Amino acid sequence: MSVSSDSRGSWGSKIGFILAAAGSAVGLGAIWKFPYVAGANGGGVFLLVYLACVFTVGVVMMLSEMMIGRSANKSATSAYRKLGGAKWHYAGWISVLCVFLLLGFYAVVGGWTIAYIVEAAKGSIMTTDADQLNTIFTDFIGDPSSALIYTAAFIGITASIVIAGVHSGIERICKILMPALFILMLFLVYNSLSLPGAINGVIYFITPDWSRISVRMVLDALGLAVFSLSVGAGLMIAYGSYLDKQTKVVNAGLWIAFIAVLASVLAGLMILPAVFAFNVDPAAGPGLTFITMPALFAQMPAGQLLAVVFFSLLLFAAITSSISILEPAVAFLIDEYNIDRKKATLAVATANYLILGVPAALSFGAWAGDLTLFGRTPFDLMDFIASNVLMPLGGMLAAVFVGWRTWPNIKTLLLDECHPLVVTFFRLIAAVLSPVLIAVVTYFLLFD
Repeated sequence: MSVSSDSRGSWGSKIGFILAAAGSAVGLGAIWKFPYVAGANGGGVFLLVYLACVFTVGVVMMLSEMMIGRSANKSATSAYRKLGGAKWHYAGWISVLCVFLLLGFYAVVGGWTIAYIVEAAKGSIMTTDADQLNTIFTDFIGDPSSALIYTAAFIGITASIVIAGVHSGIERICKILMPALFILMLFLVYNSLSLPGAINGVIYFITPDWSRISVRMVLDALGLAVFSLSVGAGLMIAYGSYLDKQTKVVNAGLWIAFIAVLASVLAGLMILPAVFAFNVDPAAGPGLTFITMPALFAQMPAGQLLAVVFFSLLLFAAITSSISILEPAVAFLIDEYNIDRKKATLAVATANYLILGVPAALSFGAWAGDLTLFGRTPFDLMDFIASNVLMPLGGMLAAVFVGWRTWPNIKTLLLDECHPLVVTFFRLIAAVLSPVLIAVVTYFLLFD
């Protein structure tokens, strides 16, 4: 029995694939994480190192995964088995486990963005009192009913898009959300740059301070560059498997990287000038989104409108990423067990919510401190295993697979699109440099 083309699906256009794949990269990481990591690492010098990492190791690893998927026309587990033999399919299982864990805690944060759109519209978070904002956030994430309802809502939105299919669901929604996302970002950048003193944030963001460069900063930039391009979780293998043979993979990959970088730069210009305008520490950390930013909006003209726009922007980014996280697990059931798309999506989404989403959502309230493993809450443990163990391992295996196991096949694909010197450079990064650098980054993530 074979899987119907309707269940597996394909991209309707090159631009649809680029926007969907870029949407996978332009998630909460680009808009939420990049500004505070850049702020903590010197601004301009971090930006330069980040760009260098994206357009070398990051692009090579992303293209490697895309070419694995397109060559096999299968998602990760089936693709590794088809191209590399039976033993390699375990690399695909790592990807499936990774996306399942990622969705478990990502849906919780996605639910927070929905809740904060509501709270911003109501005006309840429009205050400059950081302690009050911290209390509002803590009380919200600690309320079991709110946490579970908003997490379920976010998973439901994600599943409804994936059920509709690759072309009619994922591609169609990304063609709407990605342009909308950039329009909202430009609107917020304009307002941020209009603030008195905002120029100091721009200078900090674009002027390299070479005294801030360090091994740790370079590793932070490399880690953010590689993993913000959705490398290591099999996402690009699944998306690449829906490509037709006429699409130029290298060209598409460069466009995806460019869009992802553009989103990160705009996020920096959106947040850091406002941070400097109101004398906030640019290294404020993860709390920048749900505590610091509302306080900034409360001081801006039309701040409530800007707050609604900002959290809508976060929701759009979260959705374009979450569908790319859910899709590989759905594709796995379609390819491996011949389950149709609707049943596969409902099965993964329901199981994920009940097994992982509920514990992750309750990590900050009902189960806070009562349910821990290795000193971590379910939310933190899922994040740690997926981000610090499985994604680096998956990325390393993909690089080794492309650089060594299936290189003749990949080389043929590359020679159709690139100069031989570029192909040689590509293999050097995939076969040698990427595995070594990922191993170093992983060591620092786990033991530093």
